[in-house]
This record gives sequence, C-alpha cells and structure tokens, in this order.
Amino acid sequence: MKKRLVPILDDDEFIRDKVPMTKASVRHLSVLKLGLSEGDVVYDIGSGTGSIACEIALQSDSLKVYAIEMKHEACELISRNADKFMLKNIRVIEGKAPAAFDGLEAPDCAFIGGSSGNLKDILDALNSMKRGIRVVINAVSLETMAEIQSVIKEFEISGLEIEQVSVSRSREIGNYHLMTAENPVMIASFTLGAE
Repeated sequence: MKKRLVPILDDDEFIRDKVPMTKASVRHLSVLKLGLSEGDVVYDIGSGTGSIACEIALQSDSLKVYAIEMKHEACELISRNADKFMLKNIRVIEGKAPAAFDGLEAPDCAFIGGSSGNLKDILDALNSMKRGIRVVINAVSLETMAEIQSVIKEFEISGLEIEQVSVSRSREIGNYHLMTAENPVMIASFTLGAE
C-alpha cells in the first residue's frame, strides 16, 4: 500500500463491526483542530475503532499515538485497523481514562471522543501532566455539550472554539439522489493551561 500524501481515510476503509466511529468529515476537522506538530505525543481517549488514532498516525511517523479504550472488542479493532494501515506509531491502551494514563508520557494533544462521564477527571489528569495541552472534544448530545461547557469553566483554558458540524450524504433511490443527514456533532477545541 502506498503512503498517501494527504492522509484522508474513507469511512468504508475501516474495520468497524458494531463499534461506533467518528465519521470522515468530522474526523478530519477534529484532527485539524488538534494543531499537530512533528514529534507530538497524542492521546485518543475513547478511541472506539481507532479512526481518529489512525488518521493522526498517518500524518507523520514522528507522532506517537496512544489509543485509549476501555472496551476489549474495540481495542482489538483499533489494533486491526492500525495493522491494516501499517501504522507502527499507535499503541493501544486498554483501560478507562484517566486511570489508563498511568505510566504514559504526557501528551501534547488529546482528542476526547468518549469520556464515560469522567470528563472533569480526564481534564484534571491531563492538566496535572503538562501545561499547554491542545484538547479537542466531540459531542453528539446536548447533555454532553452542556457537560463540556460546565466542566471547562473550572480550568484555565485559552483559544476556546465551539463548532457544530452537520453533514449530509447523498444516497441513490432509483434515478434520484437524496441527501441523508448524519447526526450533527459539536466540536470543542482549546488549549488546557498556560504553557
């Protein structure tokens, strides 16, 4: 398989089974919001299928990506997807965040796709590891967005941006193409703490 010059993976390239996945349009914008640099250490928290971890790892071999996931089935999928795309810079960590951070090097960036209700504890742990971590959080429910807005008030952050992304894809019905909407996703991005 040739390495892509612009690493953008299509959804249907991933091995999914029944594990949720961040879809391509949202995934690409979320990775962009991380503001990656060569040599960064990145946490993908609530990694699911590993689609975010794979997209990040494809950017550069110099990146170290920790795909943190508490479900065993999903951890196996992340490994299978990393193998499929020949990504040696992804390490799968099975466990619940933030306890799963124990023994890992501090990240430069963190993507939070799932927090299992531990968002404040995750941000506390990240904040205690290193100052100036770039954080991107995806939310599909209003409750999660409300939790994000409530929790981040307790931290010193800068550069807060909140965007809602709505994507529709065409599907063929006979001779016609109809647009089918996917769930809107809210993307919060900010820098945690002062550098």
